[in-house]
Amino acid sequence: MELIRGRHNLRPHHRDCAVTIGAFDGVHLGHQAVLAHLKAEADARGVQTTVVTFEPLPREYLRPLEAPPRITTLRDKWPLLEACGVDHVLCLPFNERLRRLSAREFVEQVFVEGLGVNYLAFGDDFRFGNRREGDLHYVRALADEFGYAVAPTPTLEVAGARASSTRVRDALAAADFDAAEQLLGRPFELAGRVLHGQKLGRQLDAPTANIALHRIRSPLHGVYAVNVWGGGLECASGVANVGVKPTIGESLEATLEVHVLTGSPDLYGERLTVRFRHKLRNEQKFPSLDALKAGIAADKARAVAWLTEHG
Repeated sequence: MELIRGRHNLRPHHRDCAVTIGAFDGVHLGHQAVLAHLKAEADARGVQTTVVTFEPLPREYLRPLEAPPRITTLRDKWPLLEACGVDHVLCLPFNERLRRLSAREFVEQVFVEGLGVNYLAFGDDFRFGNRREGDLHYVRALADEFGYAVAPTPTLEVAGARASSTRVRDALAAADFDAAEQLLGRPFELAGRVLHGQKLGRQLDAPTANIALHRIRSPLHGVYAVNVWGGGLECASGVANVGVKPTIGESLEATLEVHVLTGSPDLYGERLTVRFRHKLRNEQKFPSLDALKAGIAADKARAVAWLTEHG
């Protein structure tokens, strides 16, 4: 799979393709159904598949503090899209220049001139253009003029309702990891490279691996029992905190801290994958470091008990 960063990097071999567009946040089962449909159409037409997405996502650019929490970063999406048979991902930087494009300019410059679109699978709830006038009806109205076929993306129901990123976020906010897994088609995980932190965990008998989430907002907040992979670990038991560390000085951006219960290997620079199993409590501000240390000890005991019981 090839990542194309921006329209200026489009080349002739990227043209004549089957295209879909959207955030694809989470690449959940509904998205996977769309991509399976796109691949079937592309194969029937003898063309390749292209997913058009944005970085940052439009709502993150326009109203960053009100944007929905990101389920997956662009790096997280990469292997998920590749597994769905996507050939190209065109990542458009969402900026003022792109925001000002009219719907017609977007169709002409991105779909037609840039990608030479052959087939367009378009969501019935997706809007584009500087006044959001672009939608499924709009791209259908231009299909004959520009010579492409267009169809609505298929919808998929899970547990009696449409699979959506909103439902995944709601499940994660409620720490219902079974429901999230049912919607995603896989367990929910966060991944990243371990960075040097304040090393305060050593004083609290809980050394942690600190991982930047690279999100404006996190879909999770609190303390969780987890399993950890990477850096020589294979399904290791752990306790994870996702939040702003209120006891030791709040930050604006949430981070992920993981304490491995089966030892404290040197994980700096390693890329870890953290699978969330059970929420232990909400993040809280303790009155002192001693109180925080006692709280962490209690978290570790509860995590061991839960993971031992549930495997």
